[in-house]
Amino acid sequence: MSDSLKNKTVNGTIWSGIDNVVQMGVTFIVSIVLARLLSPDDYGLIGIVAIFTAVCVGLINGGFTTALIRKKNATDDDYNTVFIVNFAVSVLLYAVIFLCSPWIADFFDREELVSLTRVSSLGLIVGALALVPQTRLTKRIDFKSQTKITVVSSVTCGIVGITMALTDFGVWALVGQQLMGQAVRTALLWYFNRWIPSSRFSWLSFHELFGFGWKMMLSELLNTVWKELYQVVVGKCYSPATLGQFTRSQHFSQLLSSNLTTVIQRVTYPVLSNIQDDKERMMAAYRKIIKTTVFITAISMFFLGAISEPLLYCLIGPKWHDAAVYLPLICISASTYPLHAINLNMLMVQGRSDLFLRLEIIKKVILVGPLMVGVFIGILPMLYTDILAIIICYFLNSHYSGQFLGYSSWMQLNDIACSYAIATIIALSVYFLKYLPLSFWLILPMQLITGSAVFFAICKTTKIAEYQEIKGLVIPYLKIVKR
Repeated sequence: MSDSLKNKTVNGTIWSGIDNVVQMGVTFIVSIVLARLLSPDDYGLIGIVAIFTAVCVGLINGGFTTALIRKKNATDDDYNTVFIVNFAVSVLLYAVIFLCSPWIADFFDREELVSLTRVSSLGLIVGALALVPQTRLTKRIDFKSQTKITVVSSVTCGIVGITMALTDFGVWALVGQQLMGQAVRTALLWYFNRWIPSSRFSWLSFHELFGFGWKMMLSELLNTVWKELYQVVVGKCYSPATLGQFTRSQHFSQLLSSNLTTVIQRVTYPVLSNIQDDKERMMAAYRKIIKTTVFITAISMFFLGAISEPLLYCLIGPKWHDAAVYLPLICISASTYPLHAINLNMLMVQGRSDLFLRLEIIKKVILVGPLMVGVFIGILPMLYTDILAIIICYFLNSHYSGQFLGYSSWMQLNDIACSYAIATIIALSVYFLKYLPLSFWLILPMQLITGSAVFFAICKTTKIAEYQEIKGLVIPYLKIVKR
């Protein structure tokens, strides 16, 4: 990797990481406060609304932003065309959700879902206005500006959500928080871009971008629908309160896994698209990315799962006990998310959206198993089965890395085995401390100190390359920041 490209990658990763850490930190603090003020039922209701809005977001994007980032010389016609399509589709889908909201309420037997769905879904239109401006920043690998936007929007929506919860708005506090965050983020993205769209629509651009993007859209749609089907199963077969517990456990796992996955995808996709024709450089880059990413993710997720019960008890209270039971199993699955994302990124960089779509279809057939277990047996058996299904899906995702880059599934497993071994040792060293006859308020600090001590002891003793790599990236940057 050339020095300029390496610098772009490092700087982009650092700023994208700061962006996500800030968002994660603010979201984490706000979620703790809101979880203490609101009930699992409130979170369950907003989780039901999110089922439908998440699917619509995939349709609005239409794979156009991915196609724009991949295109080396995107024109104004390309940006204008994508902007017009995104906005038009968002208005259409909002109208559909508005009309269908009574049916949604009937299906889940909660009348308040009519108004909740109609108001919350306004975020679809606001979010559609932000897609092209954010794509332009990402294409320039300008994550510094995006970090500034995240700080302001996260803090603003957090203040709004907490204020509304304190003044007894209930579930509407979550709606207000989401809409305010989207509105502020969209406004700031437009401000930092200083880009003004025109009404010029190019059929040539549409066909070119949609020719690549529609497969990505369908792939993302399949992925989103299947992810949201878990919420449908829990919300319909059990109760909104149980769904609230389930979504809280997912939220805690996603604070680490999803944010790290987002950082990796946002930075590596535009950077590696520039070297898509050099297989040797691609192989070296992907190998380093996979080893470093899995090192962080596996250790973080296993540690989080091991301390889940004391952590959730101390942070959001005993009423969220069921979430603490679900969290360890979700963390095991979530530890593989960046690994899946990196392998799929390779297909996007290579322009093989057809293989991407084919893989998504095959994987969704496999994932029918956990859903059926959730319907007929229970949530915990569903989560155990999901771990097995995700392992199978990993071998499918990594198969083409072996074909295109010579980086096979078994080579990847050999590269990440040490990281998972360290993660397991750390998790076991802290997990059984919760059975001590002490308050969770004492056990949690003990777990945090023990886990940190074991981690640094292993890394210092073994001098594992991934740890040295992360130190080599972070420490010089911290010295520059201090200056």
